[in-house]
Amino acid sequence: MKLNPFRVDPAHPFQLVKFLSVSTLVLILGSSLVLSMFMSNYAKSALLKKNTAFAQLLAENLNHQIYRRFTLPVVLGFGRVELKRRDQYERLEQVIESTTHSFHVLNLRIYDEGQEVAYSTKAEEVGSSDLGGPALQAAIQEGQRTFDLQNRLSLLDVLFTFSLEAGDVVLRTVYPLRAERDLRFREQPGPLLGVLEFSQDITSDYETVLHLQRLIILTTFLGSATLYALIFFMIRRADRVLDERVRDKERLERELVQNEKLASMGRMVASIAHEIRNPLGIIRSSAELLLKKEQAADSPKVKILEAIFHEAKRLSQTVNDFLDYARPRQPALEDVNLEKVIRHAVTFLTQEGQEHRVRVACQLPATFMVQGDKDLLYRGFYNLISNAIQACGQEGEVSILPACHDGRKAVLIRDSGQGFDVNLLDRYLEPFFTTKESGTGLGLAITNSIFQSHGADLILRNASQGGAEALVVFSEHC
Repeated sequence: MKLNPFRVDPAHPFQLVKFLSVSTLVLILGSSLVLSMFMSNYAKSALLKKNTAFAQLLAENLNHQIYRRFTLPVVLGFGRVELKRRDQYERLEQVIESTTHSFHVLNLRIYDEGQEVAYSTKAEEVGSSDLGGPALQAAIQEGQRTFDLQNRLSLLDVLFTFSLEAGDVVLRTVYPLRAERDLRFREQPGPLLGVLEFSQDITSDYETVLHLQRLIILTTFLGSATLYALIFFMIRRADRVLDERVRDKERLERELVQNEKLASMGRMVASIAHEIRNPLGIIRSSAELLLKKEQAADSPKVKILEAIFHEAKRLSQTVNDFLDYARPRQPALEDVNLEKVIRHAVTFLTQEGQEHRVRVACQLPATFMVQGDKDLLYRGFYNLISNAIQACGQEGEVSILPACHDGRKAVLIRDSGQGFDVNLLDRYLEPFFTTKESGTGLGLAITNSIFQSHGADLILRNASQGGAEALVVFSEHC
């Protein structure tokens, strides 16, 4: 079945939230990248405007200095400008160097009206006529000023190169050189003297913009990733808690249905058992009386009467178990020395089972106190110890030990028998479930009910060294 992220699954109601969180992360990252590109382009545009303004100021200053400090004195002194003369060339070079000092000028050329290089900071370029290009023609013919950004960086260099080399980003300026007019004709341009072209290294400024762009992208990515991780963690935790609550709800529903069935069954069994109890008591006492008379007379009817008496006794115990389960007694809580109660049960069981060679060792401290009903606790531990002795068979060992479970006082009963069937561990405490041929399946159920009425938990498990363990955990702290 194809998963539809917009269809809410009742078992996983946060599935849509997870999908939306991932979509939001992608949207945030995408919008952040677009925003960072917009901001970096804006910063680059601002950088270009700033450097263009500086370049124009430098070009105007060069025009002024060349005209005032070179052109006018040379014309007055020599009658005309001839840069082929060494003294004039050097004088122009001094003017240019003093003016462009500390302005990161990489190269500077001056063209004549025939597009030939009349001056260059690189002497080998003097006399060349193929270096100007369209910008030079526009300056000569139209008096146009040109500012051209020359970037030698690729996209990978922009993203991953953190240290740029000098000359990677250059601003090329083409500016027409003109004679300056006096104040009366300041608004009219002077005659064209030549064309000025120079290149400035603006790599350091451009690198600052790139660092800003990377910082924006990195900060946005880390912030989005952190926010997504926090949202995802909260969703996972909420999903886990909800899943546990769903499982608890299903378990409680099963228990409620089971309890309703057991309650109705208990009411029916209680009414039937109550009707059987009195006639069965008469049958049992009558059989016991007849058995004693026939035993005294050494009658051959003794075996039949013994069978009647024992079966009536067994049925009477079964009826009592049904009534005890159907109508459990509420405990009268008081301080109980559990060590004395368990030792009393152990003494009775070991005397009752003389034919068994099972050793029962109680290692509880002499003052193992709990809150409970002495008679009910005696019956509960009597049943557990009796089951442990029966699990050992003809010989073995049963240990009764003090324990601490999750900070609560506990009693551990361990036997050396075969242990529990791991596939049936969840069913041993169910009423009417038994693995014995003659059992009613109410022994452990009644025992568990007794401990539950005391706020205690009965845990059945297998011991790591073999055998079974019954752990009774009380509400008192260790």
